[in-house]
Amino acid sequence: MNRRFFGTTMAAVVALAAAGMSPVQAETLRLLTWGGYAPDAVVAAFTAETGIDVEVTLSNNEEMISKLRATRGAGFDLVQPSQDRIQGPQVEFGIYKPIDLSQIDAGQFITSMLESTKSVTTVEGEIYGVPHVWGTSGLVLDRSVASDVADFTDLCNGNHAGEVSIRLKRPVLIGFAFSLGLDPFAAYGDADAYTDLMNTVADTLIDCKDQVKAFWEGGDQLIASVTSGEVTAAMAWDTGGWKLNTENADVTYVAPSSGALGWIDTFALPARGENDSAAYQWINFVMQPEIAAQITAVAGNFTASQGADELASAELKAQFQDSFPPAAIDNINWYPAVPAGLEDIEGRVLDRIRASN
Repeated sequence: MNRRFFGTTMAAVVALAAAGMSPVQAETLRLLTWGGYAPDAVVAAFTAETGIDVEVTLSNNEEMISKLRATRGAGFDLVQPSQDRIQGPQVEFGIYKPIDLSQIDAGQFITSMLESTKSVTTVEGEIYGVPHVWGTSGLVLDRSVASDVADFTDLCNGNHAGEVSIRLKRPVLIGFAFSLGLDPFAAYGDADAYTDLMNTVADTLIDCKDQVKAFWEGGDQLIASVTSGEVTAAMAWDTGGWKLNTENADVTYVAPSSGALGWIDTFALPARGENDSAAYQWINFVMQPEIAAQITAVAGNFTASQGADELASAELKAQFQDSFPPAAIDNINWYPAVPAGLEDIEGRVLDRIRASN
């Protein structure tokens, strides 16, 4: 070994150590996401392929926006808000940066879902999100005793009083609006019209309160009440219904006649993220069908990865096809972007429902 080279190298290492630095620092992707979207096995495979470590922080829509607002878009390199939580917060707070579509392998995405998400997340001509995981809210029923429940308002028809459960969050407002023959999304741009519409929904839900066994808060609570037979009809999400169906063939998820409520959780770049390259590598990696199928197996929801559904388990594919015949898929009411101030209206309406006797 050349002694001069060795001495120079050691001097550089000592200098770096003295400065509190490591001569080799592992690259890291800081990911803010939902439970199940970054399984340990997928993270390990990504790190093995790219050499990039993944620091996973679990969150939800409200917390994601709150964290990014507090830091003005710093602290994370990739986040996964729902598609309706990008346009409004971006206009109000500027917490995201545009997606560089040239860095995305678009061929791995279901085209219609990619185009829809691009449209909903566009602000001033720039695209701020691409799709990842999607799912719906609808009805979870014990069909042996509640087969008459075909839409959200049927939960209040009196036939199952004391056996009904709903969650007092914004999906119940949207779902009941459609079930009443109203179109909440068409009123998004008119605060007064939306307030009137939501108050009509509130009146219906207040009248329904004496039918309700419990207003569920957590998924485990709902699943336990359905499993025990205390609840035979509920407004809930598709994966919860499929989980229950695995244990009891009579219980499953049903798409409401007025349309299930569809959501898409996206990939978005925080405004002050520091590792866009790693973020794009993660997106392209997890959208590979075989990797996306692993995420579906853990999260329970399907992804926007083209062809990944064919790699899902036989049981999950059968449950999906039972809940979603083609007409039901065509009838999904996809959440559009939420305009600024809309959730304040909904919050006041939900408070009114909670406070009513």
